[in-house]
Amino acid sequence: MVLQTIAFAAIGLAVAAVALLLFADFYPFSRVLTVGTAVVSALLGGVVSGYALDGRLPGLVLLLSAVSSGLLLSVLARPDRAAGHGRHRHA
Repeated sequence: MVLQTIAFAAIGLAVAAVALLLFADFYPFSRVLTVGTAVVSALLGGVVSGYALDGRLPGLVLLLSAVSSGLLLSVLARPDRAAGHGRHRHA
C-alpha cells in the first residue's frame, strides 16, 4: 500500500508538471494549489479505483489515478484568463 501511495503521488506530480509546462497561462493562481490538487486527486482516484477493482488490475488503477488527476486539474484551468486566448466580452 505504501508503494502504491508513492506511485499515486508521483503520478499527481507528473500530471501537474505537464499541465503547468504546457498550459501555464491557464492557471493564473498559485502553483501550490495546482500541484496540491493534482496530487490529492491522484491519491483519491487511485485509492477509490483500487478498492473498486479490488486491486486486481494495478495498471488500470494507475491509469485511472492519472485520469482523475487530469480531470480535476481541468476544472481549475481558466482558458478565458490566459493571455491572448479567449473572447472579449462586450457589454
